[in-house]
Amino acid sequence: MIKMEYEKICDEILECDKDIRYVGIYDYGELYDKMKPGLKSHLSREETEMSLSQAVYRWSTRKKTADKIGKPIYALAKYEKIYRVTVPIGGAGLILISIELNADVNMIAEKIITIKNKHSS
Repeated sequence: MIKMEYEKICDEILECDKDIRYVGIYDYGELYDKMKPGLKSHLSREETEMSLSQAVYRWSTRKKTADKIGKPIYALAKYEKIYRVTVPIGGAGLILISIELNADVNMIAEKIITIKNKHSS
């Protein structure tokens, strides 16, 4: 996928639910991201990139059991301040989304997968 496509996906995901704070797509060492206007990020740019590189590593470990339990669709982590959803995209890329704690996070994850699939075809 090309850069413009990733930026378009970021926009669509950010707009699909009012409780999404942040969306980033990390692929081939490049980060494309958008923050909901008016909100302040919990992490600096460097911390975000470090967190994403760690997420790529964790995702690679999930794939090792895929032949036994199936391919991972998304990962969900709950922190004290946010939910974080990680979804694979492209070759080794990941979409990382921060979501408010009061949200229906599984419903939002399904919306994100639908947007990703629309662009993957």
